[in-house]
Amino acid sequence: MDLSIIIINYKTEDLTRQTLGAVFKADPPAGKMEVILVDNHSQDETPAMITHQFPQVKQILSSTNLGFAGGNNLGLRQAKGRYLLLLNSDTIIDQDCLVKMVDYMDKNPQVGLSTCRVELADGRIDPASHRGFPTPWASLTYYLGLEKLFPHSPLLAQYHQGWKDLTVVHKIDSPAGAFFFLRKSALNQAGLLDEAFFMYGEDLDLAFRIKKAGWQVMYVPITKITHLKGASGLNSSTKLQRITTTQSFFDAMKLFYQKHYRKKYFFLLKWCVFFGINIIKFIKILTIKLSWK
Repeated sequence: MDLSIIIINYKTEDLTRQTLGAVFKADPPAGKMEVILVDNHSQDETPAMITHQFPQVKQILSSTNLGFAGGNNLGLRQAKGRYLLLLNSDTIIDQDCLVKMVDYMDKNPQVGLSTCRVELADGRIDPASHRGFPTPWASLTYYLGLEKLFPHSPLLAQYHQGWKDLTVVHKIDSPAGAFFFLRKSALNQAGLLDEAFFMYGEDLDLAFRIKKAGWQVMYVPITKITHLKGASGLNSSTKLQRITTTQSFFDAMKLFYQKHYRKKYFFLLKWCVFFGINIIKFIKILTIKLSWK
């Protein structure tokens, strides 16, 4: 089988319907393709909708919300394709997307992970889809706002790498989990998503391990998808859930640093990094509490 597509659903019935509709309208790869839908204990009508409208989809119903990593791992364990696509339920793929990405991976056996161009609804690139790893320096310049002031600087914009030409194929450190195109042999070598990351950071972590195993990670703008970012159930509008997701984001940053950089940098630098993360997290949460109506 050429391709296994894994989609996580969490209270996104309408978006999931739209995503699946685009997937099945797209040109299929030459070999067989399967679509696996993992319902992360949504407790809504999505499973029934899929049974009636997309009976070809294999459903896995989780009894609890396992988060992005845990949910995708359920699908990855059952996937049979030589390539594995983690696809968000709030995305719309172009018609040629699957064919072109499979063809690219076939012609570039050194690539273990890739992404197409991921656009937001307004046509701008989703910055999370084109990232460097969050080293202490990259994180510092990003959170101090220096990257925003100098987005094309190789020195000050290392996190989103805005100095690179977004119209041509090139190496990156990590794409976003919204469109995460994996070679199965690379995943077998690097291992599944780390379920210690619940909502954020798991894509960066897996990309880090894939690169460490000797595979290339590539940005491939020969086709595109649209990411309706902020529309999924993981991006709720309630104050409590906004605070929870903010906490999860910054906790994931600390976990990533602890896992991959703790032994690389002097312990005082680790203390400074964690202190900075906690300060920024406090400011972000305080801002939500004071400004959210």
